[in-house]
Parts: sequence; C-alpha cells; structure tokens
Amino acid sequence: MKICGIVTEYNPFHNGHLYHIKKAKEISECDILIAVMSGNFVQRGEPAIADKWLRTKYALENGVDIVIELPYPFALQSADGFAKGAIRSLQLAGVDCIVFGSETNDITKLQTIAKEAFQPKTKDFSMAKNFSMTFDTLSSNDILGISYLKALQNTNIIPYTIKRTNQYHDTDLAQSIASATAIRKGVFNNKDISHATVMANELNKQHAFSLYYPLIQTLLTTLSPSYLSTIFLMDEGIENLFIKKAVQYDTLDDFIDSCTSKKYTKSRIQRTLIHLMTQTTKMEIDNLSNLNHVRVLGFNEKGKTHLSSLRKKDVQIASCFKQIPQAFRQIELRACHAYAYPLNGLNRKKELSKEMQPPIYIP
Repeated sequence: MKICGIVTEYNPFHNGHLYHIKKAKEISECDILIAVMSGNFVQRGEPAIADKWLRTKYALENGVDIVIELPYPFALQSADGFAKGAIRSLQLAGVDCIVFGSETNDITKLQTIAKEAFQPKTKDFSMAKNFSMTFDTLSSNDILGISYLKALQNTNIIPYTIKRTNQYHDTDLAQSIASATAIRKGVFNNKDISHATVMANELNKQHAFSLYYPLIQTLLTTLSPSYLSTIFLMDEGIENLFIKKAVQYDTLDDFIDSCTSKKYTKSRIQRTLIHLMTQTTKMEIDNLSNLNHVRVLGFNEKGKTHLSSLRKKDVQIASCFKQIPQAFRQIELRACHAYAYPLNGLNRKKELSKEMQPPIYIP
C-alpha cells in the first residue's frame, strides 16, 4: 500500500487545493492520501478564516483520506520550523512520499539548494552570497519546498513537485483557481467568491485578525517588558518596539506596518503576536519533547484502516484531546482559547467544546 502526504493549511480550502489533491494522487499513484494541516492559526501568523474542524470536513469530502494536525508550536514558526514539524508528522503517519507545490517545479534545483543549506556555515563568502541571492529570486512555495527537502534528508520519504498555478500572494479573484490570499480578501471586501472555493457559504469575518487587536494591545500595555521578553520569538528587544507602537496606534494594520522593517518582516511580527496571545514562552518550546504523536482531526473508511495499522506499529495516535502529550496539550488549549477570543459567549463555548471532540469521520 502506497501512502502519500501533503502539507496544507486550507485557509480556506479552494479549487487550487482540489488540483493539488488530484495531482498528488496522480503523481504518487497512492492508495491513501494524508494531509497534515495547520490548526486554528496559520504559518503566516494569522487566525485561520475557518476553524480546523470545518477545514478538515471539506478536505475529507474532496479527496483526502486522513487529516492530521500540525502542532501549534510548529505551525507558528518560520519555514524551517514549520517544515520540520510537518515532515515529522507525515513520517509518523507512515507516508512514502510527499507532493508539494512549486513555482519552478524543478525538484533537482531545489534539492541542490537544500543540500547547500544543510551544510555547516561555510567560510566561502562568495558561495554564501550566491546562496543568499538565490533565495531572493525564489518565490514562497519554492522557499518552503527547500525547507521540506532539508527536513526530508534523513528520511526515506520521496519528494515530488507540481507546478503552482498562481502566486502565493496573488490578489486576482477573477480566475477559477484563485489564491487563498485573494479569497480571504474577497470575503473581507464582500466579494463573490463562490467560483473559487467550495467553502464560500461557510466563510465570514468573525476571525479577522483585526478583531484580536484589543487583546494584543491590552497585553502589550499591561505586561512587563521582562515578562514579554520570555514569549517565544520575542527577541532582540522587539517587545520594547511593540509596547511603544501599541500605545501609538489604534488599529492592527497601523501597528504592524509601523513595526515592519528589513529586520522584522510582517509574517515574523504576526507570528510573534500570536505567541503573545497564547502566552507561549521560549522555555515551553525549548522543553518540549520530540514530536512522537499524531493528532487525528478526521478520516474516512480507507483512512480508518490505515490508522489501525499505525496503531499496530505502536505509533502514538491521539484520537481525542486528552491523548495529546500534556506539554503539547496545554499549548493547544491556550491556542483554542485565543482563537475563540472575538466570539460571543455562546459561540466561544461551542468553539472550545470542539477542541475536545473526537475526529470527524466520513464513511
């Protein structure tokens, strides 16, 4: 039996993802397709436009056999940390290969760059400069793909690429395959997105990142700088910049724009703010054990059979919240509380109760 893995966020699930699923199955000739998916917060440092359970449902209804969650500590990191957690999760899930999107669609070129990046820091400054310049010319999916390939180097998982059909940050909503960025922008601007995503009727503005700014502002103006410096990714004194800007600016966009620079990218700032909201500390992340569990968000009948085989191989399958190792579980619970922040009392309670539910099963 051949098992293929894909790394996803489905923020939201759209026609490009349908294409990815179809091509992954075609290229790999797999019997089972497993998606590892970010939870309620995504790698760019934002709340997901729809919660992980709804996104899991659409993935299962559109060709994925098992959806597993990328643990929060990996989902909210830069490319290398994100890829490390994703590949480890798929390795535990028993995949033989992965298929990822690429702008160049040149696996040999990407593997060459990945091998160079895997080497100890070189004293050959011309090589280092060329490597840096190469990254400047690569697009988002290729950069993430290089991180996947670095994470794969000590595994037996075979990588394949498919040509990405649009740019990651493309805001053109006219095409049937529009980027997730364009679709989210369409939702927030009350545009018709029904041609681009099967989730069109499920998407709304209740988790817009701007709604979290009162919480962010309160934390930055009431917590001490010494405590803020213990938050994961809160490095190089950035907490002092955040405190200053939180007092000055009344909107999240203005706050982030004022903090963004060559030193601090927008995504880095946003990821740090999410860690602030979840009160995730550097010590917590440093003390986490190696990732040795798989949290299952959903599966179908074929997926059920594969999960049974994994259990027989003593893979630690977390099919309910209490089975997640405690250190990871504590962080995931705080992430759920933070994600539910903008909701009213009843809907907040419903969102929190979802965290405890069993995986979604679609026969």
